[in-house]
Amino acid sequence: MLSRTDGSAPVAVPLRVAVDHRHGGRWTSLAGGGREWLWRGGATGRDRVAPGDAFVDAGGLEECVPTVRGTPDHGDAWSRPWRTTGPGSAVVDCAEFTLARRITEEAGAVQARYRLAAEPGYRFVWAGHALLDLSPSARLVAPPGTPTRLYPEAAHLLPPGTWRTGDRWHTGTWPDPAGLPLDRFGPDDGTAVGAVLVGADDVRVVDGADVLRLRLHCPDQPRATALWRNLRGWPAAAPYRSIGVEPMLGRVFDLAEADLDATPGGNAAVVPAGGEVEWEVVLTAQRSPRADR
Repeated sequence: MLSRTDGSAPVAVPLRVAVDHRHGGRWTSLAGGGREWLWRGGATGRDRVAPGDAFVDAGGLEECVPTVRGTPDHGDAWSRPWRTTGPGSAVVDCAEFTLARRITEEAGAVQARYRLAAEPGYRFVWAGHALLDLSPSARLVAPPGTPTRLYPEAAHLLPPGTWRTGDRWHTGTWPDPAGLPLDRFGPDDGTAVGAVLVGADDVRVVDGADVLRLRLHCPDQPRATALWRNLRGWPAAAPYRSIGVEPMLGRVFDLAEADLDATPGGNAAVVPAGGEVEWEVVLTAQRSPRADR
């Protein structure tokens, strides 16, 4: 149900969420106003995975921790069953950490509160790996000038000489780092690009009249938004379209790359002396009387 409006201002669209604790704590639905925001993939076997297996891209939102790329593939939590601990609450036990999550729906907003417990000094990357069902006209709105790290799959799309041999990433500025426009998702063009918007913790996805806002709160840890713009460019054998907009703790896809530069504040989240890190993601939606506002 939509909130009432005078016909000119955007109106709030209450969101509802569904999750699958048994299969990795995956978010299987984020819906409101007759729209489903989460993309569903055609991959099979998601219900049979075990820790250490290659990632099965079933869509939805996956909890990727302690890394996204690298080892283990998409982290260690998505492939394990979570234990339900109360309404909207669950926990997963991994070898080096425990991750607890509580999801609530308050005043139309979806709020996900997290707590990771581990030995002090433990370093990790977390991403709310949200794959979204978007039209070719959709766009991502983030603060202009945000430092944006492009990853090697983008190298051949950049002007000659931009990508230096041996680089793990190239940093430009949003929305067109190194001259590559990334804010428009566009029609399928056979490309696949991964990027990290360093420091971006409040972004919006605009798709016609609909807007999805994703906000990450965690003042004491490095924050970012990861972008995966796969326009039928991956995988090579059977490419498909998938768009990821992912709130992130840390500033790299692969935890193993976190020490490759001396970014102020660090490239990975670090468990403090108290043994816990807490953070929150808030998702809200609006609908405008006019498209693409």
